[in-house]
Order: sequence, then C-alpha cells, then structure tokens
Amino acid sequence: MLFPMLAVGAGGFIGSVLRYGLSLAGQRFSVTFPHGTLWANLLGCLVLGGVAALVSETEILSPSARLFWATGLCGGFTTMSTFMYEMSRFAQDSEYWVASGYFAATLAGCALAFWAGTLAIRLLMKG
Repeated sequence: MLFPMLAVGAGGFIGSVLRYGLSLAGQRFSVTFPHGTLWANLLGCLVLGGVAALVSETEILSPSARLFWATGLCGGFTTMSTFMYEMSRFAQDSEYWVASGYFAATLAGCALAFWAGTLAIRLLMKG
C-alpha cells in the first residue's frame, strides 16, 4: 500500500512542478491569456492518451508505473487529462448520454462551484 502512494506522490510532485514551470513560461507570451494552463491541459491529455494506449495495448507499464504516470504526473499536471480519459471511456462503451451529461455537469458544475466559492469568501469577508 505504501509503494503505490509513493508512486502517485512522486508523480504528483513532478507534475505540479512542471505545471508551475509551464505557467511561468506561458507568462512570457502573455499575462492576460492563460497559455500555461492551456499547454498543461493539452500536454497532459497527450501524455495520458499515450499512457492509456500503452496500458490497453501492451503490458509495458507496471501498475506502479501507471499510477506514477497517469494518477500522479498527469494528475498533478492537469485534471483535464483525467476528465478526457473518463470521457473517452464512456464513448468507447457507447455511453453517449452519460458522456454528454458528464461533460455538461463538469463544465457547468465547475463554473457554478467556482462562482459559489468566490461568493462565499466575499460574503464571509464582508461579515
């Protein structure tokens, strides 16, 4: 149980540091457009797509390596990669309505949750 946690933790640490570096690099292009976030989401999806293909078509990656790359590194780098992987699983299983609902709920739900969190803090700071 300890080794899987260490694999996820190590990958998450590396992914988070890489994301921070990418965000800093993105600011060189623009401070008004989130280049770093866009690049992290795109690269994270690219890497997780590759990991998913390796896992489904080969036995190259051990369970610990999968945890390091997918859950750890990609998870620390971006959650968009996990979201896209889950969407692709629904599509592969012909669960199109579930995929559509998950897509809409994620985007709308995250926007509403972000707004609610912002509103809650503003209300707490006033009172």
